[in-house]
Amino acid sequence: MSSEQKKNYIVQPGGRLQGELRVPGDKSISHRSIMLGSLAEGVTEVSGFLEGDDALATLAAFRAMGVNIEGPIDGRVTIHGVGINGLKQPENVLEMGNSGTSIRLLSGLLSGQSFNTILSGDSSLSKRPMGRVTDPLARMGAVIGSNEGKPPLQIQGGNQLYA
Repeated sequence: MSSEQKKNYIVQPGGRLQGELRVPGDKSISHRSIMLGSLAEGVTEVSGFLEGDDALATLAAFRAMGVNIEGPIDGRVTIHGVGINGLKQPENVLEMGNSGTSIRLLSGLLSGQSFNTILSGDSSLSKRPMGRVTDPLARMGAVIGSNEGKPPLQIQGGNQLYA
């Protein structure tokens, strides 16, 4: 179509649109809802939980630390929070799969707990540098061992952290 040939389009408004729309869950919010609900005291109801592998790794980690979590069923999760000092030392390594969000957020959260923890992941996650999280945590007083700055991360509990 040459620049001299022009077409005009006329758009007419349509009728009213009615109905309901459910927006899919958000990965970042799903991680944080599990973490905050677990650290809260009492029951937290979450709807719109994104049931992807990453958020499920976070959910499994908190179950391994003694948090009773019901679901997920159709994006709904019920978390029976244990309070900030109610987490228990997991019996095994906490496997994060390929979730960088899980391992990074849990590194900070677990650095302030009273027990030791190991965070690991799949072969892809084990190649990813964690210094942007572990270095600032170390400056705050955390003791975190690693494989040349990469997972698995050995988090030593019982340290006083300073902001």
